[in-house]
Amino acid sequence: MADMVGTRGTCDRGKAGCVITLNKRIVSTGYVGAPVGLPHCDEAGHEMHTVTQEDGTTSRHCIRTAHAEQNAINNAARVGQAIEGSTLYCKMIPCYKCGQSIINTGIVRVVALKDYHSSSRTKEIFKEAGIEFEILGEMETYKDM
Repeated sequence: MADMVGTRGTCDRGKAGCVITLNKRIVSTGYVGAPVGLPHCDEAGHEMHTVTQEDGTTSRHCIRTAHAEQNAINNAARVGQAIEGSTLYCKMIPCYKCGQSIINTGIVRVVALKDYHSSSRTKEIFKEAGIEFEILGEMETYKDM
């Protein structure tokens, strides 16, 4: 279902989707997209930033859009849906900032279809916070990493 939700994404650098369930029921979904009313990558192009890691390696990220996990959490908040104790299903293990939001909202389990090249810190904080996480497949790769 997360893959299907991801097809609505408006940034071709991942087309990631997210589904949050509580008591085995879907309570929220989200996909990669610009904030409501602002131009999407499909319309205005990517807003690329290069990030330099502590070890000197670099990675490229489009920052025009909110991540699928952010949007699923925000969509739940928008309608007053509690997500404490829930499970989040997503395309890739979440980034560090999404990981922090996952912890703060009380999500207890994350299931990712693939690993993410910049997920080492997320995995660390998930372990520290007691978030159960499972990665079902290999590393996600895409153009201009």
